Amino acid sequence: MTASIEGIGQKFSEDQFEFSKHAVDQSIMRQVLVQEVREAIAVGQVIEDYPDDKYGPSCLILGFTQTQQPLHIQCSYPSRPLIKIITLYESEADKWNSDFTIRR
Repeated sequence: MTASIEGIGQKFSEDQFEFSKHAVDQSIMRQVLVQEVREAIAVGQVIEDYPDDKYGPSCLILGFTQTQQPLHIQCSYPSRPLIKIITLYESEADKWNSDFTIRR
């Protein structure tokens, strides 16, 4: 099984997602709004897949907000009843290639 951005996007559009405590903490600390997460998922792409993650299959999505801020969002596969956002962060240019899809 692999992560499907279409399946994840569908769950988001139906409000079938939740934030882990860690993701809530990160979004507050980094001042990332839920709306910005929605925007990034809507145009996002799966850039890393973790089918054997210790807490269950997950993936890393790169998406951009309406203001073109790059966001990386790690979330569970859409096979769960609710997508779980595990962590999120604004992408840092010094840690990623120029289009934020490959780690340096």
